This record gives sequence, C-alpha cells and structure tokens, in this order.
Amino acid sequence: MLLVFFIIPIHFPHCLAFVLIVVSAIYHNPVLYNSYSLSIWTVRAFTGTYGVNYGRIADNIPAPEKVVSLLKAVKIKNVKIYDSDHDVLTAFKGSGLELVVGLSNDHVKEVNASEDRAMEWVKENVQSWLPDTHIRGIAVGNEVLGGGDQDLEAALFGAIKNVYKALSRLQLTDLIQISSPHSQAVFANSYPPSNCTFKDSIFQYMKPILDFFSKIDSPFSLNIYPFIAYKSDPQHIDLNYALFQPNHGILDPITNLHYDNMFDAEIDAAYAALDAAGYGKMVVEVTETGWASSGDEDETGASPQNARTYNYNLRKRLFKRKGTPRRPKIVIKAYMFALFNEDLKPGPGSERHYGLFEADGSISYDIGLSGLSTWHASSSSHSLKVTMVFQFLSLRS
Repeated sequence: MLLVFFIIPIHFPHCLAFVLIVVSAIYHNPVLYNSYSLSIWTVRAFTGTYGVNYGRIADNIPAPEKVVSLLKAVKIKNVKIYDSDHDVLTAFKGSGLELVVGLSNDHVKEVNASEDRAMEWVKENVQSWLPDTHIRGIAVGNEVLGGGDQDLEAALFGAIKNVYKALSRLQLTDLIQISSPHSQAVFANSYPPSNCTFKDSIFQYMKPILDFFSKIDSPFSLNIYPFIAYKSDPQHIDLNYALFQPNHGILDPITNLHYDNMFDAEIDAAYAALDAAGYGKMVVEVTETGWASSGDEDETGASPQNARTYNYNLRKRLFKRKGTPRRPKIVIKAYMFALFNEDLKPGPGSERHYGLFEADGSISYDIGLSGLSTWHASSSSHSLKVTMVFQFLSLRS
C-alpha cells in the first residue's frame, strides 16, 4: 500500500490549496487514482446501516436513470445489483450512490478456470467505471453453496481468489470489498441460535472461503428471510416474533440470551456457526432480507400488511445502530430485498412480490401514503410521492 504524506509548512493556506489541487488531480485521473491505491480516501463498502437490492428480473420496471432519481430522492445510498449491467453502471455515474456489483453464478466457473478471464471481467465491469461510478464491492456468486450444483460449489473459491488477485494487481483492494452471499441452506440447524453449525457437506467448500475472507477482512454475507421460516411452520412460529412486533420472544437455553425477533436470532445463529468453526472475529452482514406482499395460496403470511410491518420495523431496528444479543457491539447492516416487484422471477408467487415498488413506481403496499398510484421521474406527481415515501425510507447516516 502506498501512503501519501503531506508536510504543511508555515504558509498553511497556500499549502492547503496545493494539497487540494493535488488530491483533485489524482481523483480525476484514472491512472493516478489507481496507482495511489486510494489510501487517502478509502471508502467502506457500506455507508450507514441500510441498503436495498435492485433486482431486474422483470420486463416492466423503470429505466435505470429513473431508478437512480428515486433512490436519491428517498436517500437510499447503498445499492446492490446481481450483475454488472452497463446501462445500470452508466445511470449510476456521478450519482454518489454506493454500488455493489455481482459476478453472477453463470460466470463463476469461467472466472475460476482463468485468472486472465477474471482480470478481463474486473477491468471491463469495475475498473473502467471508476471513479465516477462508485463501485464499492463485488459479490462473487449468489447462494452458490447449498444450491445443489457441486461443480459450481467447487468453483466458487477459485473464482473469489481470481477476482481478488485481479483487484490486487489493479491496486483496487482498498476500494473494492469482495464477498459471496449465502443462504441459510449452508447451516445444519439454527435453533436454538447457539447450536447452529455448518453442514458437513458444505464445509469442505466453505472453509477455504472463510480462511481467505479472514485474511482480507471480508464479511460473512447472509441472506435472511423470517418470512420463509414462518410460512414453513406457522403453527409453531409466532408471527409477531417474525415481524419485530411485541412478543414473549425465545430464550436460548445454552447462552441464556433472550431474542425478541427472528432477525436477530438468525444473525446470531450465523455467529454461532462461525464461532464453532473457528472464525469468531468475522462480521456477519445481511445481504438480503424482506417479506413478500403476496404469494400463492399456501404461502401463509404473504400480505401487504405483513410486508409493511416487517420492512418498517426492520428500518427502525437498523437505524438504532445496535448489535445482536451475541454480538452487542457489532452494528448490524442489511440490504433489504427488494426495490421492485419482479414479474419474471421463477418460483412461487411470493418471489414476484418482495418489492417496495410496483413496476409503474407505485408503492406495493399501504404504508399510509393513500392516493399515490404512480411514480414518474420527471413529473410533479413523482416529486410529491417521493417526498412522502421519504418519511418511510429516509436513511439518516
């Protein structure tokens, strides 16, 4: 890492002006920008505590430029996408929004097989967009482990290493954080939270990733869905416990820790698994969480009211900037799933109803903003709606 030191002489104002000119020149010159490793303005991959997933498996959602204006209006700064679509990267240029791009599952095997391919991908989809598009992270794959494709599982660690090598050679590791989101399919059990461990069949692939992430200080990325847990066993799971509503909670008999919501319990289950595997210093980051506003007939709990309650209470919980019972000093950060309902997503009906917004920009469920039916980026009605939605989503970092 190259460090830059400035010695300030007696003529401070003149020297300060010189320093600002030098810093500005470096920042706006891509070659100098990369060569100095960004050491004087290193940016974290996540600003504040709250972000959103911008999924686009749909044929009717607003154009990326309109999406950027919406995100800025409601002050959601952290955004995660599942690919590196250049139209999206162009729209985010100059916006100031912090973006995590994805190396999708269909690229994992080829990037694992070739360091040159990894370098090509990083140059084309990350380096060439800096510094104007604020790419702050790369998510390599999504829910690969536990997904059933053993060849893909075996390729994940190699892809992660090759992407990181490319970032290192381009001197971007101080700016870009690498991660790989997991589903709860990687765990053998999660109740009580302290009893959680990784599945034996998964750990052979997980261990080298955890070893590597420990060395480069990357988080354990986890997708958490209390809705899915609730709909699978509504007879034994208290809906209020899943929705952050008042309830008796649960007591972990091993640690004697009390949990009043499932979100915290599932995060601490991950911490317990990490502790048991020898990675007690690794931080858990929630890369997806949300609640469906609609679903199939057998998807108990999928409703606009429950979606509103979960997302509203999630936001309040994150804004408190506190940890969990097991890790009280580690502030929880989470990306909500998702910005829009995605009409082309496969699977059960709930998969197409996680969005805060419908395809036309209207809110997906009632959060007290009656009379708002559409959102148009350039119209006065859009300005009114965004102002009111701001009351629900405003991020006070």
